[in-house]
Parts: sequence; C-alpha cells; structure tokens
Amino acid sequence: MKLRQLHYIQEVAKRGLNVTAAADALFTSQPGVSKQVRLLEDELGVDIFVRNGKHLVEITPAGQRILEYTARLLLEADNIRNIAEEFRQTDKGELSIATTHTQARYALPPVIQRFRERYPHVTLHLHQGSPPQIAKMAVDGSADFAIATEALELFDELVMLPCYHWNRSVLVAPAHPLALRYRDKPLEMTLEAIAEHPVITYTFGFTGRSKLDQAFSARGLKPDVVLTAVDADVIKTYVRLGLGVGIVASMAYDPIIDHDLVHLPADHLFERSTTHIGFRQGMFLRGYMADFITEFAPQLSREMVDEVASITEPETRQRRVLELVAKLPLL
Repeated sequence: MKLRQLHYIQEVAKRGLNVTAAADALFTSQPGVSKQVRLLEDELGVDIFVRNGKHLVEITPAGQRILEYTARLLLEADNIRNIAEEFRQTDKGELSIATTHTQARYALPPVIQRFRERYPHVTLHLHQGSPPQIAKMAVDGSADFAIATEALELFDELVMLPCYHWNRSVLVAPAHPLALRYRDKPLEMTLEAIAEHPVITYTFGFTGRSKLDQAFSARGLKPDVVLTAVDADVIKTYVRLGLGVGIVASMAYDPIIDHDLVHLPADHLFERSTTHIGFRQGMFLRGYMADFITEFAPQLSREMVDEVASITEPETRQRRVLELVAKLPLL
C-alpha cells in the first residue's frame, strides 16, 4: 500500500467517481490512476469501487470505510509535512481560505493586509463560494480554513470557532420614503414599514439571509423580495437604480463610497449573526495559521484555539464554543 494510491482513491471519490477529472487534479494520467486503484484493491482483496464496464458507478461498503481511514491517514501525512516545515521554514508556506463574498470583500482585506506584512513569504489562496461549497473544501482538505456565517450544520466535521457578531443595515436612495421618514430616527423604523416597499437582499443561504426571513416571518410579514444577490455591491447598484430597499450586512456600508445612499442601522429589527472560522479536526496548525486566526479574531489566542480543538466530544466542545460566543464583539 502506497500513500500515492490513497491520494488517488480519495481524489476519485472527491471528483464524483470521475477518474479523468481525478487524474487532471493529480497532474497524472487516467490510465495511471485506474491502474493504481486496481493494484490497491488487489492488495487489499476487496473492491473499493463498483464498476460498470470501464466506469466507476458507486463506492462499495468496504470502500466507504476505507475512505474514512484514508482521510485520516492523509491528514496525518499532511500534519507530518507541516510539522517538518514549521521547524525548517517557520515563516514560509501556503494558506488556503474558503469563504463567502461578503467576508472576502469586507471583513478580510485589512486582516490579509496585516498578515501579509507579517508573513510576506506565505502564499494566500482565497476561494469564494456558497456555504455548502465552503464546507466541502475545508472537509476534503482543498482549503485550510472555512469562514462562514450561514448553514453551520454543514460544518459538523470541522472545529468551528466564533469570531464576531454582526448585524444588518437598510440602504435607500435619499428621496425614498424610508429615508424621508427615518433618516433622523432610525430606531423608530419597523419591519412593517420596510415590508411596504420592494426589497433587495442576499440570496438565501448567504450572509445571514435566514435570520432576515425569520424576523419578517415572526411578525407575520412576507416582504416583496424583487431581487437577490450574493454580492452587496450588486445589491447597492440596484438600490441606486430605485428598484427597492437594500438590506445588507452593516460591514458592507462605506460612508465614503456609499455617500449617495442613506444608511439606516437595523440592529433593533434583526437578530445578530455570528461569523465562524473552522478547520479539520486533528489538523496541525502551523504558527502562521494560528496567527491568521488571531489576526481575524483577536480573542482567539493560540492557546484557546488548541484548547477547543483538543475537545473531541461534540457536546462538550459546543458548550465551550457557546461560552466564547457570549463574549464576542459586534463588528
């Protein structure tokens, strides 16, 4: 059994049993991958994949168990490499982050700027996607960190640490009725008043959209959502065109860039959301990885991260995470 063969079966499973796609991802040939998979199966004496002619169509029950252990073995192999690199080149390496557009556009730039000043020889890779895509990348090792707010149930296989709370703001054109009525008294703005107008906000599953829907539903309201997008800049563009009331993460409002819009804080109308950063259970964090977490969430020291990561019992870890949530700042 060779480590390379384990990489091959993991990649084939990750690519939906498409051997050609796996070979491309591994920078090798399709026949080479097929041959090594067969050799591994022959050595083990069981099939990992079910075949229909030349095509793989399913993972066998034995294959499912083998892939579970393969993921652990490959993670430990990565840990060994990272430990060696940590002692050989402390400030050199790579860091891959999977996150949403809102985090990448508004929360991360100053963090990455400071991190790059401290670690100029660390190459950063930033991947944007939906919460399911982000979770998958972190779980399968395509990304070191996942940063997300929505659909945290998808991240059960990761150590998820709370970073900060945030809330929403309403953005409207200066002549909009909400601006004329609430510009000087935003705390008097109600969900009923917002629901009287077309709404432009995030696509469901992105940037705390579920809590926005819950707030209206709890009041028996069904707002007329005329446009959704994953990008707050897109939302603001259509607000400027007069298509509706924009509801965005407050961090997406820039008083200089968005000087032509009226900003109405809506913290009193919506439950706050919490952004988390996560990584695979058992992953060795190099020094610069731990420093990135602390740069993003200063309250998360290396000692605290290691403490939470060392808790293997899910309920115990969740209780500890909730204790941390209670102390979070509001961004």
